[in-house]
Amino acid sequence: MLLYHSSTQLNYFRLLAIAGLLIAVIARPSLGADLPQTTAPNPSTSFDWSGVYAGINGGYGYGSTGWSTDLFSTGNFPTRGYVVGGTLGYNFKTGVWVWGLEGDFDYSTMSGASCASLCAPLCFPTQFCETKNPWFATARARIGYAVERFLPFITGGTVFGKITMTPAVDTTDTATKVGFVIGGGLEYAFRSNWSAKVEYLYADLGQATCSTATCGIGTPVNVKFNTNLVRVGVNYHF
Repeated sequence: MLLYHSSTQLNYFRLLAIAGLLIAVIARPSLGADLPQTTAPNPSTSFDWSGVYAGINGGYGYGSTGWSTDLFSTGNFPTRGYVVGGTLGYNFKTGVWVWGLEGDFDYSTMSGASCASLCAPLCFPTQFCETKNPWFATARARIGYAVERFLPFITGGTVFGKITMTPAVDTTDTATKVGFVIGGGLEYAFRSNWSAKVEYLYADLGQATCSTATCGIGTPVNVKFNTNLVRVGVNYHF
């Protein structure tokens, strides 16, 4: 009788063990589904923004200039024109943040002229007040937020540029000025080493001075220049 009881108890434990094993096997997939899944990053949606890059840029500038003395002023009149040039920069990435330094040098056709009636008495009826910006360069810091292959950014720094002041056909004065530039934009990595960007910059070169000898009205003339730049560009990342 004791032997029968022991055998029955052993079979009972065996059945419990088998049932427990079956439950574990059945429950394993559902438990795995409840656990956090670790997914390997998709290389097609990521981009390494770190390192040196170089590229080209081009766009359009529109702004204002104005000629003035202590007694007279032309008021502001518009300037506009195209820009094209080269870009060189360096990025380093910490988490999602991209920190960088960028410089560029652009040829510019931005200019504006005031008619004789608006320019009087700074100009005679056969003359005019014309401001040109033949070139400019910037040295800026950039801060971007990397979202896969997209990089929205803000930027700011120093702008350098040449201001040409022409009060008459055969008379010109020039000055190289330093000012500030701020802006922002969006860059997108469309291939493994290539990115394209669109950006807006506001640049202010302050004011230059047209000498008494050039302007010929008995006193130096102050000429201010600022501009809004909308540019696109393509960069190669080394």
